[in-house]
Amino acid sequence: MKHSLFTAVLLAGFATANAADSYPNKPVRVLVPFAPGGVVDTSTRILTNKISEKLGWQFVVDNRPGANGFIATGTAARASADGYTLLSAHTGEFAVTPLLFKNTPYDFDRDFVPIIMISDAPMLVVVNASSPFNSLKDLIAGAKAKPGQLAFGSPGSGSVNHMATEWLITAAGAKALHVPYKGGAPAVSAVASNEVVFTVAGLPGVLPHLQAKRVKVLGVTTAKRSPQVPDYMSAQEAGIPGVDASIWVGLFAPKGTPKEVLAALYKASADVLTQPDVKKRYGQVGGAETTTMGSAEFTKRVRADLERYRKVAAQVGIQQQ
Repeated sequence: MKHSLFTAVLLAGFATANAADSYPNKPVRVLVPFAPGGVVDTSTRILTNKISEKLGWQFVVDNRPGANGFIATGTAARASADGYTLLSAHTGEFAVTPLLFKNTPYDFDRDFVPIIMISDAPMLVVVNASSPFNSLKDLIAGAKAKPGQLAFGSPGSGSVNHMATEWLITAAGAKALHVPYKGGAPAVSAVASNEVVFTVAGLPGVLPHLQAKRVKVLGVTTAKRSPQVPDYMSAQEAGIPGVDASIWVGLFAPKGTPKEVLAALYKASADVLTQPDVKKRYGQVGGAETTTMGSAEFTKRVRADLERYRKVAAQVGIQQQ
């Protein structure tokens, strides 16, 4: 009996080692909860294409948008933990969506293990080009002077942008009026056309309006200035300590994926993300910095962001559906 048990354990160990040594021996599917062309999709394709060029690995980026990210994230949660189905997701899927819905088809701690944080990008606080506000400090002072009267647009109630704005405003001791739109582009356009006073958005959505001089940027939602947009003051500089809202994109695997496979995926990704041309590309695409944050630290970040936004949701009265 002991001999049989020892043999079984030994064979299992060999199987795991062999699987890791030969990984990947077929295409790796990467699920994305967004349509092609967005920041998460583009970030994923930059990474997978570069790994393919360098190592010859094959990837299939599988876009499954809709249903608040439930389709892609739920599919990944139920996938075999063999390294051949991964998830590329951003802050919203794990730090915001669970606060909005009582029943989600996935749970971060139960179903996933982070592989690597791919990129991290600040959000920009944007007003109309003709706005009397010329800095983030000015905007906060205006919001305090007219509590609940300055309107801000967002891509929708409960979006990362909405939650980041509420965090910024409440931490400053001010109040503003939320106006949800159906996406980030309409929210920025609303600022450009003076429908709302301000919005919080990523660089890709702001850049065309900024170049056309329809909007101006007052600052960023992070604690420090961003190397990608160093001219804009941070939340801390504006007198709002404790606010550090950014949008990260990361690669995740189903819980139980062999450690050797996770290590291979991490190394392949980190080697690519430190290349100067890749770092430049991420800066151009999303105003993002590439990172090599590994599983343990990334897990802490996801949990910390969830708790931060949980407090924001409670402060502004956002209820789970």
